Amino acid sequence: MGSRGSHAARIPDGDSIRRETGFSQASLLRLYHRFRALDRNKKGYLSRMDLQQIGALAVNPLGCGVGNLRVDFPGFVRVLAHFRPVDDEDPGMRDPKEPEPLNSRMNKLRFAFQLYDLDRDGKISRHEMLQVLRLMVGVQVTEEQLESIADRTVQEADEDGDGAVSFLEFAKSLEKMDIEQKMSIRILK
Repeated sequence: MGSRGSHAARIPDGDSIRRETGFSQASLLRLYHRFRALDRNKKGYLSRMDLQQIGALAVNPLGCGVGNLRVDFPGFVRVLAHFRPVDDEDPGMRDPKEPEPLNSRMNKLRFAFQLYDLDRDGKISRHEMLQVLRLMVGVQVTEEQLESIADRTVQEADEDGDGAVSFLEFAKSLEKMDIEQKMSIRILK
């Protein structure tokens, strides 16, 4: 027991990271050990090469989008916090002065939206949709089929007719989808 506390004390900003992400002390400690194991050269951050050691990321087509990434431990935990299952407690019980949890429906949607909004202009264009679809399906679908899917997807979600999907349009198009479950990894509880 004393050993665990001494390890926890070595996690930089552990208490503030725990409050921000909602991870338990035990989960945070497991993630810290995983981070350190991935950071083989003890740089204090993870690069794209380091992240590709995670099997699921290495084969994930969207993993290609990480570019020249440098993620420190707090950033690593913040990303994973989006995939933490939603607590069963009543959302009305949350203190309105506290920031919305990273694993809330709205934050999960923002995170997903950013995967598609490649140029970070606040809109998902047909071209961006097509690029992401290419990454996701590879050569399993013809270019013509991909273009048709991208056109239809943008057309269905684009309510204001500007040819792109805003975050609000994106969120509305997914309002019936159980994002809280689909974007959850049980082991991150």
